[in-house]
Amino acid sequence: MSCNFMNFHDIFPTKWSFIIFILYITLFVNQGWLVTASQDTDNKYNYNTTLAVLCTEVIKLTVCALIYSFCHSFCSLIVETRNNIKVAALYFVPASLYCIYNNLTYINLSTFDPTTYYMVLQLRVVATGVVFQLIFKKELSAKQWISLIMLTFGCMIKQINFGDVPVSDTQVAGVSEEPYMNKQLGVSFSLGSLLLVAQVLCSCLGGVYNEYLLKHHSSEVNLYLQNIFGYADSIICIFILLVFQGNLQDIFSYNTVEQFFNYRVMLVVFNNAAIGIVTSFFLRYLNSILKTFASALELVFTMVISRLLFSIPIYMNTIISVFVVIAATITYSQNPVINVKTSKGEKSLGV
Repeated sequence: MSCNFMNFHDIFPTKWSFIIFILYITLFVNQGWLVTASQDTDNKYNYNTTLAVLCTEVIKLTVCALIYSFCHSFCSLIVETRNNIKVAALYFVPASLYCIYNNLTYINLSTFDPTTYYMVLQLRVVATGVVFQLIFKKELSAKQWISLIMLTFGCMIKQINFGDVPVSDTQVAGVSEEPYMNKQLGVSFSLGSLLLVAQVLCSCLGGVYNEYLLKHHSSEVNLYLQNIFGYADSIICIFILLVFQGNLQDIFSYNTVEQFFNYRVMLVVFNNAAIGIVTSFFLRYLNSILKTFASALELVFTMVISRLLFSIPIYMNTIISVFVVIAATITYSQNPVINVKTSKGEKSLGV
């Protein structure tokens, strides 16, 4: 299958690739509005977000362990874990980065509206391009770099006021005057913006390093087994974080658990768990460069959903930014990065 303006087969080399791509975008768009919908009127959370991250990792670990045990056996899981203990140790690197990333998601979505949040996250694309070249020793072409720069430029446009964004003396970087939208529609030099940059760096480094483990260093290790290592390490990292914060006892208190069991919170947790599992397939069958463009396409859907569900205004800078992002995506699609490597005998997602 091919198109005149894009190399479809190069972008989606297997029958599962396009399905994974669409599913990845859908789940991430859902996560933005689900997390926003779980906030109260003051953009705060009535539940413990660290507990939400912990439950997400436990669900992912349980699902992958059950699938692996069904396809192989529980004894095989123990034996393979013992034989690949070094691989399990290496997964502490992306696990710690994803642990920070997941916790920052709740913090940053309480500061910025979903469209601005996802727009600024696209700044990771250039950083991803640099790290990708260093780790995989695979130079990007001129067209690929042009598309990455266009994508970054599209993110920068989001912060320009074309005269239609209301700003008062009490507002900083375009805080909306609407009662619900008591959060930033732009990014200024503040603690919130620094945390958003930190999340960008965690996403970039964690994604590329995870792809390296999946395709090169540990490509012969079963995908579900690698997921088990990553999720188990993430749970350990979360407990370390709780001990460091001194919140280990509080997180399992009756009040904390009672507030957690809410249908909105459950939707956030299960959707986030699905994102984690689909992301591993994405990095296995596609690559981290295409992953950043999939994230960019989320902007279009996030912008529309944010407007429909939360009455978040759409200004000229947002519209122009989205069009530039789409143009960058089309440019990239004409000369995509091909970095697919699966283990010998791997025929389907169930292996």
